[in-house]
Amino acid sequence: MSSVNIKPLADRVLVEPAAAEERTASGIIIPDTAKEKPQRGKVVAVGEGKVSDKGDVIASQLKVGDTVLYGKYSGTEITVEGKEYLIMRESDIFAII
Repeated sequence: MSSVNIKPLADRVLVEPAAAEERTASGIIIPDTAKEKPQRGKVVAVGEGKVSDKGDVIASQLKVGDTVLYGKYSGTEITVEGKEYLIMRESDIFAII
């Protein structure tokens, strides 16, 4: 498990993207320029939750360690200690797998 000193705020989540596919199902090697952005990753840190209009905190449905699916262009890419992460809103995540 990754140990990152970043604490997302509100309903934001820090995700470590899965590695891009190196080969196709038939064994063809994919060059770096043609690799698809991964749409799967592991949750590394979770914010406290979203604040409702009444001021109540609605806790996140996600937890550290969850493997999630998200949109192809979701989140903001950040680099911490040489490792790449995405920070995104919980609503940008489609599913826990």
